[in-house]
Amino acid sequence: MTNSPEPTPTGPRRSGDRLLHVALALFGIGILGVVAIFVTSIVSDSEPGLVLYGVAMLAPVGFLLALIFALRSGRRAR
Repeated sequence: MTNSPEPTPTGPRRSGDRLLHVALALFGIGILGVVAIFVTSIVSDSEPGLVLYGVAMLAPVGFLLALIFALRSGRRAR
């Protein structure tokens, strides 16, 4: 008897899983943009660039995509 891990199923991934990964990535990048805006304001006296505000807007986009994923993957009750 060995301590090998159990094999995981290697079935095809659902296409909706990709939507969740994209949503999480966009949300994470957006949160990093928000943090960068605050760090820029604290470290220097200059205003954060417009690019950082655009990157920060990825957080709500990622949130909306995750919400769409949750609604699409939910089971319908009869």
